[in-house]
Order: sequence, then structure tokens, then C-alpha cells
Amino acid sequence: MKKTLAAAVMICLTASLIVSGLQAAGIKSGPQVGEKVPGPFHPLNINGEKAGEKNCLYCSNGSNPVAMVFARQCSEPLTKLIKKIDEATVKNKDAKMGSFVVFCNDDEGLKDKLTKIAQDQNLKETILAIDNPAGPQKYNVSKDADVTVVLYLDHEVKANYAFKNGELTEKDIEKVVNDLPKILPSK
Repeated sequence: MKKTLAAAVMICLTASLIVSGLQAAGIKSGPQVGEKVPGPFHPLNINGEKAGEKNCLYCSNGSNPVAMVFARQCSEPLTKLIKKIDEATVKNKDAKMGSFVVFCNDDEGLKDKLTKIAQDQNLKETILAIDNPAGPQKYNVSKDADVTVVLYLDHEVKANYAFKNGELTEKDIEKVVNDLPKILPSK
């Protein structure tokens, strides 16, 4: 009986440690599911109607469905994600879907890199922008997150993903794209 009880306690402790370890490995960045998006901020827009100007993308999109991404640096997986989001935004133009990617970085060459990405990927709707390295105030973009994806509708977060440097994979991109219906009207 004592051995069975001791074994049960050890199993519970081990399971608890595993769950704690898994939670610690995850990263929390940006507004979370069920929260309201904190509000206006004015990054420098690189492409689109307001290219070269500081413009509030939160304001421009109003209560429409939005895919909002915060990124630290350019990468091939991020570029693939941006292209997929842009394709979805074009496809869902009737639903007034908006999308933007805000780079939280003060690299002087970033503007040219983003201009090239917008041109090379032939972005039609997704706006690329630059903000300070900490990200917009009140948005709680984690310094440990290389990419943070927030899908929201009526200013309420419906999905949130955060990835450390090098963690964004094809499977993750697919998962984000597959979650877009959470912010889009049913057909």
C-alpha cells in the first residue's frame, strides 16, 4: 500500500514538473486571447497608401478582422508568413480584412530591406511598418519573441502565437493561416 501511494505521488510530481516545464518553454507576447487590443500607435509605414508616414494601422482597420504581426528581424519563414497573410487579406477583401507587420527594430537598413520584401513579394494589402525595439506601449511585445501573431476582430484577440528566434516553421505558418476563420465571417 505504501509503495503504491509513493509511486502515485512520484507520478503526480513528475507530471507536474513536465507541465511546468512545458509552460516555461512557451512565450507570452502581445495581447492575449479574449483581451482587447490596447489601441492606437503610429509606426512608420513602409508600403501602402501611407508609405513614408507614421500612421495608425490599428485606427485604419477599425473593428474589421485583422492579422497583426510584430517581428524583430527579417527571415525566410517570416517572409513566407507575410506572403500567406497578404494572400488571405486579398482573398477576404469583401470582409474588409486588414493585415500589417510591425518590425520592432532600430536597424538603419531595415527600411530598405522591408521595401525590397514588399516589392519582391508583390504585397497587395499587407502593410509593413517600423516601430521602436520595445514595440508599441501597452502591447506587451516580449523581448524574447522574434515573431508575435495576433488575430483580432472588433478589437478583441481571437488567436495569439509567439515564436522565439528560429522557431517559426512551415507547420506554424499553416496553423496561423488555418486560424484566420476565427476572425472572418462564416460563408
